[in-house]
Amino acid sequence: MISFFNVNKSFTKQDILTDCSFQVNAGERVGIIGANGSGKSTVFKLLLGLEHPDQGQISRPKNLRLGYLPQDVLHFHGKTVLEQVIDVAEEVQTIEAELSLLADQLEQPLPEAELTAAAQRQSRLLEEYQRLGGYHLEARARKVLAGLGFTEKDMERRVEEMSGGWAMRVALARILLAEPDLILLDEPTNHLDLDSLVWLEEYLVQITSSLMLISHDRIFLDRVVHRLLELENGRLTSYLGNFQRYLEEKEKRLQSQWAAYRHQQEQIRQIKRFIDRNRARKDRAKQVQGRLKMLDKMELIEPPTSPDRFSFTFPPPSRAAKIVLELKKASKGYGDQSVVSDIDLTIQRGDRFALIGLNGVGKTTLLRLMAGVLTPDSGELVLGSGVSIAYFAQQQLELLNPQQTVLESLQSVAGDMGQGRLRTLLGGFLFRNDEVDKLVSVLSGGERSRLLLCQILVQQANFLLLDEPNNHLDIQGRRVLEKALDTYEGAICLVSHDRHLINAIANKVLVLSNGRLEMFHGNYDDYQEVWQQRLQPTLPLPETESYRSETISASKKSKEKKRLEAKWRNELHRKKAPLTKRLEDLEQIIEKTSGRLDELNHLLAKPDTYENGADIAALNREYNELKKSLEEHNRQWEQTAIELETLEESFWQNKSPDQ
Repeated sequence: MISFFNVNKSFTKQDILTDCSFQVNAGERVGIIGANGSGKSTVFKLLLGLEHPDQGQISRPKNLRLGYLPQDVLHFHGKTVLEQVIDVAEEVQTIEAELSLLADQLEQPLPEAELTAAAQRQSRLLEEYQRLGGYHLEARARKVLAGLGFTEKDMERRVEEMSGGWAMRVALARILLAEPDLILLDEPTNHLDLDSLVWLEEYLVQITSSLMLISHDRIFLDRVVHRLLELENGRLTSYLGNFQRYLEEKEKRLQSQWAAYRHQQEQIRQIKRFIDRNRARKDRAKQVQGRLKMLDKMELIEPPTSPDRFSFTFPPPSRAAKIVLELKKASKGYGDQSVVSDIDLTIQRGDRFALIGLNGVGKTTLLRLMAGVLTPDSGELVLGSGVSIAYFAQQQLELLNPQQTVLESLQSVAGDMGQGRLRTLLGGFLFRNDEVDKLVSVLSGGERSRLLLCQILVQQANFLLLDEPNNHLDIQGRRVLEKALDTYEGAICLVSHDRHLINAIANKVLVLSNGRLEMFHGNYDDYQEVWQQRLQPTLPLPETESYRSETISASKKSKEKKRLEAKWRNELHRKKAPLTKRLEDLEQIIEKTSGRLDELNHLLAKPDTYENGADIAALNREYNELKKSLEEHNRQWEQTAIELETLEESFWQNKSPDQ
């Protein structure tokens, strides 16, 4: 479908791409990975024609339909969310406009020849409209928007009223609805919460479009792509398989490269030793010259870039009380809007919490309450004896002194820790050699995040509060953060939508929803297992008690459990019955309406219809009325399905055998 052949690209004398070649075939899903600033977005811009190669060729079909989601915030004006998404289906809308004109035309008294021509044109357009999915366009748009986290109310809001993150979701929905030949997504997970992220994964693996995506999310890459392109030092290397396979193959390649490098270094050492021993001997002059020429012609193998080994040992934090922090009936809101209500939470030594929930639900507010940045409107916050808190938030990046160097910035908070240890720590966080002398003012967002994390980790606090600590971090930076937190001995509460980080670090998961908290033991995968059991209560409950929700009793009274579960299922069935009946009725109406529309399509396409004196105007009126009816019933079906899903989720949320 598309290909790069020996493409070179540089900016201001800095080589970004060197002899890069690859091909993406129809239906293939390819991930692009590499350090921040390595040139991944440049690859997309070259494919789009926004940049041009210095050398090499880029090949793509002339009529290739492209969908592109950039990292930059997009701006939409004048339309609601739903209108903006539907608007992407230009071909469908063009057909709708012409069909409307034809319908008006066919209601007028026309000569028979014009009437026949108009009717035949209408028939062809109706077939094309059906092929393009025009009858179900709004329903599809609503389904995509719901998957990306929009409520029915959100869909009627104007896009300009929403934040940049939600505008990016609108842009993503437009691309998914358009179903272009090739989709280019530049870090699509940046503005998604976990629920939307999981939905997007499932959606992308079902589409027929080819896909290229840039991402630092390991699990997202694992589940979506067939192949990875790694951009490193200006060169692209292809790895077949997902991210886990890439790690295995990368390690094998590194071992081979190190073996080749060491072999050549040994060869060079032996040649130089021969030259040194025999340089003064006239009878060996010819052999010495031969060895010198051999060295001169030898193509040197560079030592490969190895994965970073984080080896810094953090000073153990001072010992805190067993109870690190308590929130007692804590509530917080802004104006008339309540954000968190009556929160009860106890964090103990050794707890490593991941706080998750939909975007905008109040996770940052809750973290700021714990950090003491905000005061609860009611209830109280109690810190344990000897607890010292270090708090990381993206807003704090602006507090770094821009006039200090990286090393000076770390020294300013490191107490009496020696410069050697600080340099080792900075090296572990990818600040090496002269990079520690760079001014903070010239650092990228990812570099500032790494520096702030260094500052936090050397302060010997025994309780870390981390709000999206891996934003702006590439895969390499995320691996360093994971290793650093793994060696940390204090309590942790972190907000993140990086499931790999949560799985590696967390031993408890806090879910914030509708202002209230629920706690689950284990990491993200354990939480998901319990949550799936909730959504499918007829399945047998897991036998292990290790990682159950705290709301599920650990008692062995299985008969009582079964009685309660049966009671709840009956109760849920009664509550669902009206909505289920409504869905069934709507499905029958939709099926009947679609069938009649098909009949009208065939009828209006037959010449006999016009020759037999049929009332064409009446047929067109019926067609237009049925089309509007189908759109309305599809909308009602989507809304009812969402209500049913919401009812089931909210019903099981507060049910446990202890009730």
